[in-house]
Amino acid sequence: MPVDQSLVGREFAPTTPRAVTREHVAAFAAALGAAAGEDVPPTYPIVLAFDAMQTFLAAEQIDLFRIIHGEQRFTYERPIRVGDSLTATLSVASLRQIGGADIIGTTSAIHDADGSLVCTAKATLVHTGGQS
Repeated sequence: MPVDQSLVGREFAPTTPRAVTREHVAAFAAALGAAAGEDVPPTYPIVLAFDAMQTFLAAEQIDLFRIIHGEQRFTYERPIRVGDSLTATLSVASLRQIGGADIIGTTSAIHDADGSLVCTAKATLVHTGGQS
Protein backbone atom coordinates (compact mmCIF):
# COMPACT_ATOMS: atom_id res chain seq x y z
CA MET A 1 0.00 0.00 0.00
CA PRO A 2 1.51 3.37 -0.98
CA VAL A 3 2.33 5.98 1.63
CA ASP A 4 -0.30 8.74 1.83
CA GLN A 5 0.59 11.98 -0.05
CA SER A 6 -0.87 14.03 2.82
CA LEU A 7 2.37 13.33 4.76
CA VAL A 8 4.23 15.99 2.76
CA GLY A 9 4.85 18.95 5.06
CA ARG A 10 3.98 17.03 8.21
CA GLU A 11 6.30 17.39 11.21
CA PHE A 12 6.65 14.66 13.83
CA ALA A 13 7.35 14.92 17.56
CA PRO A 14 10.94 15.68 18.55
CA THR A 15 13.09 12.87 19.85
CA THR A 16 14.01 12.48 23.50
CA PRO A 17 17.10 14.61 24.26
CA ARG A 18 20.32 12.70 23.70
CA ALA A 19 23.47 13.62 25.60
CA VAL A 20 26.60 13.59 23.46
CA THR A 21 29.08 11.85 25.72
CA ARG A 22 32.73 11.02 25.09
CA GLU A 23 31.89 7.33 25.56
CA HIS A 24 29.06 7.40 23.01
CA VAL A 25 31.20 9.27 20.49
CA ALA A 26 34.05 6.76 21.01
CA ALA A 27 31.65 3.84 20.46
CA PHE A 28 30.29 5.53 17.32
CA ALA A 29 33.82 6.11 15.98
CA ALA A 30 34.78 2.50 16.76
CA ALA A 31 31.72 1.24 14.85
CA LEU A 32 33.06 3.17 11.85
CA GLY A 33 36.51 1.63 12.28
CA ALA A 34 37.99 4.98 13.28
CA ALA A 35 39.94 6.03 16.32
CA ALA A 36 38.11 8.32 18.72
CA GLY A 37 39.55 11.82 18.61
CA GLU A 38 38.68 15.11 20.22
CA ASP A 39 36.10 15.98 17.57
CA VAL A 40 32.68 14.40 17.08
CA PRO A 41 32.65 12.57 13.71
CA PRO A 42 30.78 14.51 11.00
CA THR A 43 28.33 11.64 10.45
CA TYR A 44 27.35 11.47 14.14
CA PRO A 45 23.98 13.21 13.52
CA ILE A 46 22.77 9.99 11.88
CA VAL A 47 22.20 8.72 15.43
CA LEU A 48 19.63 11.46 16.03
CA ALA A 49 18.20 11.31 12.51
CA PHE A 50 17.63 7.56 12.95
CA ASP A 51 15.80 8.17 16.24
CA ALA A 52 13.60 10.73 14.43
CA MET A 53 13.01 8.29 11.56
CA GLN A 54 11.92 5.62 14.05
CA THR A 55 9.37 8.08 15.49
CA PHE A 56 8.05 8.76 11.97
CA LEU A 57 7.86 5.07 11.01
CA ALA A 58 6.08 4.15 14.25
CA ALA A 59 3.55 6.98 13.87
CA GLU A 60 2.75 5.94 10.30
CA GLN A 61 2.95 2.18 11.01
CA ILE A 62 5.60 1.64 8.34
CA ASP A 63 7.83 -1.39 8.87
CA LEU A 64 11.55 -0.61 8.99
CA PHE A 65 12.33 -3.80 7.05
CA ARG A 66 10.52 -2.26 4.05
CA ILE A 67 12.79 0.82 4.04
CA ILE A 68 15.96 1.20 1.99
CA HIS A 69 18.13 4.15 2.97
CA GLY A 70 18.80 5.91 -0.32
CA GLU A 71 20.77 9.04 0.52
CA GLN A 72 21.93 11.14 3.49
CA ARG A 73 23.27 14.69 3.71
CA PHE A 74 24.22 16.88 6.65
CA THR A 75 24.35 20.67 6.76
CA TYR A 76 25.96 22.15 9.85
CA GLU A 77 25.33 25.44 11.61
CA ARG A 78 28.07 24.58 14.08
CA PRO A 79 30.05 21.48 15.04
CA ILE A 80 28.52 19.00 17.47
CA ARG A 81 30.49 18.87 20.72
CA VAL A 82 30.78 16.46 23.60
CA GLY A 83 28.45 17.84 26.27
CA ASP A 84 25.69 18.84 23.84
CA SER A 85 22.15 17.65 24.51
CA LEU A 86 20.41 17.26 21.16
CA THR A 87 16.95 16.52 19.80
CA ALA A 88 15.82 15.88 16.23
CA THR A 89 12.49 16.77 14.64
CA LEU A 90 11.67 15.04 11.36
CA SER A 91 9.43 16.49 8.68
CA VAL A 92 8.42 14.93 5.37
CA ALA A 93 9.74 17.17 2.60
CA SER A 94 8.64 15.18 -0.45
CA LEU A 95 6.92 12.00 -1.55
CA ARG A 96 6.63 10.39 -4.97
CA GLN A 97 5.92 6.94 -6.29
CA ILE A 98 8.21 5.25 -8.80
CA GLY A 99 7.83 1.65 -9.96
CA GLY A 100 5.68 0.66 -7.02
CA ALA A 101 8.03 2.20 -4.44
CA ASP A 102 7.51 5.33 -2.36
CA ILE A 103 10.45 7.75 -2.46
CA ILE A 104 10.22 9.75 0.78
CA GLY A 105 12.36 12.83 1.31
CA THR A 106 12.82 13.73 4.98
CA THR A 107 14.48 16.59 6.82
CA SER A 108 15.53 16.25 10.45
CA ALA A 109 16.31 19.50 12.25
CA ILE A 110 18.76 18.84 15.08
CA HIS A 111 18.65 21.37 17.91
CA ASP A 112 20.66 21.83 21.08
CA ALA A 113 19.24 22.34 24.58
CA ASP A 114 18.92 26.10 23.95
CA GLY A 115 16.77 25.44 20.88
CA SER A 116 19.46 26.55 18.43
CA LEU A 117 19.73 24.68 15.13
CA VAL A 118 22.96 22.67 15.09
CA CYS A 119 22.55 20.52 12.00
CA THR A 120 20.02 19.59 9.34
CA ALA A 121 19.98 15.97 8.17
CA LYS A 122 18.27 15.25 4.86
CA ALA A 123 17.51 11.68 3.85
CA THR A 124 15.89 9.83 1.00
CA LEU A 125 14.03 6.71 2.09
CA VAL A 126 12.71 4.13 -0.34
CA HIS A 127 9.61 2.32 0.92
CA THR A 128 9.35 -0.93 -0.99
CA GLY A 129 5.59 -1.35 -0.61
CA GLY A 130 3.55 -4.06 0.97
CA GLN A 131 1.47 -3.35 4.06
CA SER A 132 2.31 -0.14 5.82
